[in-house]
Amino acid sequence: MSEEFIKLEYNTEREKLEITEYGRNVLKMVEHIKEIPDKAKRSEQAAAVVKTMELLNPSVKSQEQWEHKLWDQLYIIAGFDLDIDAPYPCPVKEEFETKPVPLPMKGSKIKATHYGRNIEKIIDLLCGEPEGEVKTAMIRSLANYMRTQYLIWNKDSVADETIFADIEKLSDYRLKVPEGLSLKGISQDASFSRPTLGIKPQNGGKNRNNFRYNKKNKKK
Repeated sequence: MSEEFIKLEYNTEREKLEITEYGRNVLKMVEHIKEIPDKAKRSEQAAAVVKTMELLNPSVKSQEQWEHKLWDQLYIIAGFDLDIDAPYPCPVKEEFETKPVPLPMKGSKIKATHYGRNIEKIIDLLCGEPEGEVKTAMIRSLANYMRTQYLIWNKDSVADETIFADIEKLSDYRLKVPEGLSLKGISQDASFSRPTLGIKPQNGGKNRNNFRYNKKNKKK
């Protein structure tokens, strides 16, 4: 008794799709168009395939010159080898094969992400300032701000010496924090919240209810 085996065909063994969102059936339609001997008939069928692509990808209508884009995609699927009368010319193949120009990196790597790059720039500016009371006041203001940033991402309290050490380290020890400097105006037990994306405080509704209750009692 002979055994029959059914060979499964996997997509990895098939021809690569240049534009995956239209699927393999559209590719087969385009291949069929290329086999039609009459140019007028090819052009008619090409317009029908573009209409099918529009139905499969309705979001394309939200883009500028979306009809032009669909015809370009038809040519891409056909491997830029499609002799038809179309409202738009066949795009240049080399323009789609050109690799994008790599974007340059913006400066060096951030040394301390919880402080950010702007803090490093400020420290660089302070390194060039002359010694004196003005520079000391600027260092104190910077240290106070850095402490608030530190407490946003680290809920534990932070000592002044930790902030001062971070300033000197971020400056590559070009900046020396004056001796006897202390931070005032922020409690060591202060609690700061991380930045949110427009999320309202949970107690917002409670405060409004209290306001309505007090207003009602005043009328009595």
